[in-house]
Amino acid sequence: MNRTIRIGTRDSQLALWQAKTVKDKLESLGYTTEIVSVKATGDLVLDKPLYELGITGIFTKTLDIAMLNGTVDIAVHSMKDVPTLLPKGIVQTAVLERASSKDILVTNGTPNFEQNCTVATGSLRRKAQWLHRYPHHEIVGLRGNVNTRLQKLKNNEWQGAIFAKAGLERIDLLPEKFVALDWMIPAPAQGAMVVVALEKDDFCRKATSKLNVTNTSICTHIEREFLSTLEGGCTAPIGGLANVVGDEVHFKGALFSLDGQKKIRVEETMAVANFDLFGKKCALKVLKGGGAEMMAEIKKAT
Repeated sequence: MNRTIRIGTRDSQLALWQAKTVKDKLESLGYTTEIVSVKATGDLVLDKPLYELGITGIFTKTLDIAMLNGTVDIAVHSMKDVPTLLPKGIVQTAVLERASSKDILVTNGTPNFEQNCTVATGSLRRKAQWLHRYPHHEIVGLRGNVNTRLQKLKNNEWQGAIFAKAGLERIDLLPEKFVALDWMIPAPAQGAMVVVALEKDDFCRKATSKLNVTNTSICTHIEREFLSTLEGGCTAPIGGLANVVGDEVHFKGALFSLDGQKKIRVEETMAVANFDLFGKKCALKVLKGGGAEMMAEIKKAT
């Protein structure tokens, strides 16, 4: 164990927290590590919504390159930011224990949702679900890391902005004023952290695989398989969440039109032992139920 494992990460506060969590876990197992931080394109370009940047893996591409050119050995990501198809030569080695998968609305004051409200988010999924529930509200774009987005909320007269609860909790920024959006289906793998390594690097693959949490790995696999089958390389408003209960796994997912007016939802249960193609099965049900036509419309619009 005399080799130092170089952990690649974005340099935001949340990303560094995630990298340090992996560092501490590896060092508790006897490994030597160091953190190497880089800036990703998604952190540098803040004046466009993510879906307009046209780059798959906007937050992960820089770290992929750093790993492939030997600058870092492994990378730690918020799993929801990771493309379902990893670059050639890079493999998933561990999914850590999942935190909350919930979305929340951080508010300025106490909004009355029956009235006209302005809500901020940079996510197509969140925008579509919000407009499905509150079609009379206005959605404005919001980009940047967690700290930047919270500051933008304070600086504007919006009624609220949508965040992943896990991100705020991890860096102790969860405010007192927030509304739990229990009705909103989260992004596939939201709240989960993933470790990736080079396929040929047996040492790092073996070391990091010790951090894998089986149930979280199964659930995120199902959610990402659902996403991959629906998307076909196109960014779309898709939510998906799987939970293991006993020897069964329960899944709920949905595809929305960009304006939130249309929604195709699926809920299914499967034995955990048969989880491998469960996400694909659920996605095919959505596609057959009108999802194929909706995805064609989304591709034309984006």
